[in-house]
Amino acid sequence: MKLTVEGIIQKLGGTERAAELLGVGTEALRKWRQARAVPSKHWTAILQATGLSLSDIAPAGEAPAPPPDDGGVPPGATAALVFADGSVLWGRGFGAHGSAATGEICFSTGLTGYQETLTDPSFAGQIITFTFPHIGNVGANAEDEEATNVAARGLVVKQDLTEPSSWRSAATLDQWLRNRNIPGICGVDTRAITRRIRDGGPQTAVLSHPADGRFDLDALRAATRDWPGLEGMDLAREVSCTQSYEWSEGLWRLGEAPTRSAATARHVVAVDYGAKRNILRSLVEAGCRVTVVPAGASADDILRHRPDGVFLSNGPGDPAATGAYAVPAIRGVLEAGKPVFGICLGHQLLALALGAKTYKLDQGHRGANQPVKDLATGRVEITSQNHGFAVDDESLPEGVRVTHVSLFDGSNEGIASDRLPAFSVQYHPEAAPGPSDSAHLFTRFVRLMDEHAATPRAE
Repeated sequence: MKLTVEGIIQKLGGTERAAELLGVGTEALRKWRQARAVPSKHWTAILQATGLSLSDIAPAGEAPAPPPDDGGVPPGATAALVFADGSVLWGRGFGAHGSAATGEICFSTGLTGYQETLTDPSFAGQIITFTFPHIGNVGANAEDEEATNVAARGLVVKQDLTEPSSWRSAATLDQWLRNRNIPGICGVDTRAITRRIRDGGPQTAVLSHPADGRFDLDALRAATRDWPGLEGMDLAREVSCTQSYEWSEGLWRLGEAPTRSAATARHVVAVDYGAKRNILRSLVEAGCRVTVVPAGASADDILRHRPDGVFLSNGPGDPAATGAYAVPAIRGVLEAGKPVFGICLGHQLLALALGAKTYKLDQGHRGANQPVKDLATGRVEITSQNHGFAVDDESLPEGVRVTHVSLFDGSNEGIASDRLPAFSVQYHPEAAPGPSDSAHLFTRFVRLMDEHAATPRAE
């Protein structure tokens, strides 16, 4: 039985709640009541929020027949996004054809830096939804890549990819994705996806962009049900380097040669759990000589390089799973008295090594506009973030204090030890993309190394 507009609004929880869920103002709802109809572009969101059917909300004769499960495809659709609950969003495909990509779908709120976001190894096992609609406008180039390979499994955007309008562009985003075997889908309601994740927590999805245009929906739904999820999954080894190497290049500047680390600089061993290149550049810029070691390096492997300090990088997956081998190594470094600085996954692993616990966030923090408060100074910094797990404040042992908190949800964003030279933050002070409010943390790490150095630093 078809509901009235008022009945639909009440099913959504009333005027204020309906406006919030649908992303409109209350004035729009007033106009719908006058017109006695809800615009069709909001039908999908209403169905997802209420469990109603199209026949309940669409005017007579306007409800489109749903595509059959035998592979029927709406006209113009060349890609599909299938969720674990069986629901399907049809759209237009771009990027690579081939095997369907299965993973945890997440959303990123950044307005710029889509190439840096896509090459962040922390996105391993995930399908990225950009909430900003205009993606592709600066194309792609080699300088903006944060890793050699793309760890993300797929890309979801609202509008067709924008043609590049930048003199730095060496390829379109579509070409760049095809070259890296990454599929994408556009023409879907990314606001509805974002609300779905916000209200329902982590979601498993599969993105299919077949070359022949044929979809086996039963198989795609089975793939979402069979995927185990990120909890308990160690992905750091998949994105880490396989052998140690030296990094000496500083930050990239237009028209200038990058700075190089001096032989007299403090020596930092960076443990690569999925490190972004701009982290290594930022360490060099702060005056460090950098040696990168694989995620599975033991304390002996790390200390063999005789570091002045040890850096724990960002990375993907469940910190508790990665901690099975990372925590003993970090504890060995701490026992040796070496200064330690961690970010993102490295922050979570340091917390585990100090005796704390981590947990899975309902939504995660991803984007370059995340406000964080420094409890010592009261200063608020806008930060770049990408994580789906967090440190449990209540589990922090005596002698380990909270230093930073998220102003979005109050979750932990930083810790420091009172008895050991170790601190960490949940966000990305190297940005890329994002603001540079927190770049001073690299200088703080150098000062910490200087304070605990066995030999004076040469000037």
